[in-house]
Amino acid sequence: MTDHKWKPIEPLTDRDKAIDLAAIRPLYDSWRLSKERLIKSSEGALKGFMDRLIRRMSVETGILERIYDLDRGTTEALIAKGFLEDIVSRSSTNIEPSRLIDILRDQEAAIQLVMSCVSGNRELTKGVIHELHSILTRHQDTTTAVDPQGNRVEIPLLKGKFKVHPNNPKRPDGSMHEYCPPVQVDSEIDRLLDWLKGYSRVDPVIVAAWLHHRFTEIHPYQDGNGRVARALMTLVLLRAELLPLVVDRDLRTAYITALESADSGDLAPLSTLLARLERAAILQALSVDADAEIGHEKTLTAAVLESLAAKLNRRSEFKQAELRKVNEVAAALRGKTRKMLEQTLARLGESTESVGKPEIYVADGGPDRNNAHWYRFEVVKSANESGKFANFVEAHYFVKGTIRVARERLVFVVSFHHVGRELTGIMEATAFALLESFEESEEREKASQDYFVCSIEPFVFTHQTKEEEISDALTRWLDAAIAVGIKEYGDRL
Repeated sequence: MTDHKWKPIEPLTDRDKAIDLAAIRPLYDSWRLSKERLIKSSEGALKGFMDRLIRRMSVETGILERIYDLDRGTTEALIAKGFLEDIVSRSSTNIEPSRLIDILRDQEAAIQLVMSCVSGNRELTKGVIHELHSILTRHQDTTTAVDPQGNRVEIPLLKGKFKVHPNNPKRPDGSMHEYCPPVQVDSEIDRLLDWLKGYSRVDPVIVAAWLHHRFTEIHPYQDGNGRVARALMTLVLLRAELLPLVVDRDLRTAYITALESADSGDLAPLSTLLARLERAAILQALSVDADAEIGHEKTLTAAVLESLAAKLNRRSEFKQAELRKVNEVAAALRGKTRKMLEQTLARLGESTESVGKPEIYVADGGPDRNNAHWYRFEVVKSANESGKFANFVEAHYFVKGTIRVARERLVFVVSFHHVGRELTGIMEATAFALLESFEESEEREKASQDYFVCSIEPFVFTHQTKEEEISDALTRWLDAAIAVGIKEYGDRL
């Protein structure tokens, strides 16, 4: 066990600024352009999405800090309907429902304050940070501290005021994590805010990761530091015209591990994690169904006619040649994917010859092959499960590789498809596989089939993406996805 000793915070280094987020950066501009169009054509739908996103953030930030627990069903109901006490049963949480709702509303109010600061171009100062802390801890009166004898004691929580006692927690392994001493907090926050002003040209996701980590290194409040840090992270992203991101309870271990890597000087894991979450939020926002927001007060005929006219106008406006340049990127990535899949299946075939002679086949598809409609069901299914809309009105490309040994066959597919209900210039690659087992019957051979997703995260690119900039990232993504498919196939042999 090794104690983590406190040291003064450090600015962003050249190494930090060079963290490889090339695969997501073109998505920033695509989202900013798409957001403008969504505001004009689907403002109500976009606002509804943002309201739900803010409520999800408000729920998950408290679960991460273990202030309360809440089951998934009730979580989704609160996100959909708002923070209403009637929705929460006593069995769905480990605290009183009324107290839970109070805390959730406080956390929602803190995010609203962040949004107000951004819209009003309000400077981030110690006063704003204190205000955030006061709102977030409005219904928390005490916290735990350690007295000079090492005993844990309950003390009043200072709201909107920096700590006066050390808050150095013990880790499960018995080691001590030492944060900034109370006497140094004020000057450390001054340095943090001064440095932040100079990072307007740095990737906002990297800046958000840096700000979050350095704030938690200081740990300026007796409690509530993680909640304030995530609110400040949101402020950085919103100022860059990006979306707030949700660190879900299921990501708690990865999130803490990434923060610990930053403690050791490596900001890349935290930046990469935040980039993944930002990408997911953008793709979900682009999949909002504007037509579902039609007001109930309109007659059905009027609503349908209005929706149809708006949709035709949007199609005419959005389907620009510039955005469709993303298809050229997809076609190039398809070629690279096919080569890699051919090489991998050839090696796999060599290793399975002792079991039986392998039958290997690789093909690709798209509008230039007259088979772009293939695998639509599987692609739409996986997109829906992650809250996104796979747009098959636009061009679809894919690569398919199969290997059969004896009665077991693996069908591995990489799909390149547009995301969002309108043409956005954004596409993603996803990978899935079908495992087929063949049995002889009196009439013909019959196959049973199992479907599973091989790509944990999609690979996203835009009409502004340069193939050479993401080539290495695609290779790593493909390698991981193919490995999942082969592992499952190998278990069958």
